[in-house]
Amino acid sequence: MAKWTTTDIPDQSGRTAVVTGANSGLGFETATALAAKGAHVVLAVRNLDKGKAAADRITAATPDARVELQHLDLGSLDGVRAAAAEIKAGHPRIDLLINNAGVMYPPKQTTTDGFELQFGTNHLGHFALTGLLLDTLLPVPGSRVVTVSSFGHRIRAAIHFDDLNFAHGYSRLAAYGQSKLANLLFTYELQRRLAGADQATIAVAAHPGGSNTELGRHLPAVIEGPAMKLFSQSAAMGALPTLRAATDPGVTGGQYYGPDGLGGLRGHPKPVSSSKQSHDPDLARRLWQVSEDLTGVSYFD
Repeated sequence: MAKWTTTDIPDQSGRTAVVTGANSGLGFETATALAAKGAHVVLAVRNLDKGKAAADRITAATPDARVELQHLDLGSLDGVRAAAAEIKAGHPRIDLLINNAGVMYPPKQTTTDGFELQFGTNHLGHFALTGLLLDTLLPVPGSRVVTVSSFGHRIRAAIHFDDLNFAHGYSRLAAYGQSKLANLLFTYELQRRLAGADQATIAVAAHPGGSNTELGRHLPAVIEGPAMKLFSQSAAMGALPTLRAATDPGVTGGQYYGPDGLGGLRGHPKPVSSSKQSHDPDLARRLWQVSEDLTGVSYFD
């Protein structure tokens, strides 16, 4: 079978895509490919200067690209609410919401609201944003929510309901694993709820394998060195699973896409499996309720 690439992306003219973390790395490559295929892309970024530079690069490559900037701080629930309100005011109909932004292995930090940074940004921020934008997606035929997870969902990953913020002993690895497991539990539970409400919008997940991006800036030097170069791939390749999940007409709700080669670290996108606990519906429902309580954002009300 032929390998899936950006040439397989159908025409996106007339579609609106919101991409979080679109100023660099996977998000930038995702936004670039969608804009090149005709989508109107909202670059939802924390740093507007970097976002402006990214937009300029996209339009330099595709002069007729339709891109715009949107300030979004996923580490602030007030900021998420403000961004969602602005996006909805400008775009009452959204075709694609791509929850791409994230942090990995930072020193212990908290969000504005006091959540551990990785859980608060990678999961809670996107949970809130999706819930606040969902009514702009539901009426749109072919609309999708794509959330980017990671191999990290298998590594020391658990949902620490008794200490979600790692107040009693912080592990960068375990905190990242919790956030990436949460991304998948969220995706699968969202798909169950969408299907249960007879909605055509679907929820899909993707992971980039080992991609060489700024996300790895907190990795230990021993990992970031030659080993990382051997087992990683470019950001453009790492974005392909997200792009396939977002645009391939054959995608169905609840699927998970990742690279097809070298242990899933490199290659072209295909449907892949995730851990057993990521498919635990009881765990997902409990996380969902906690997430609604912590963010104040409820779905399907």
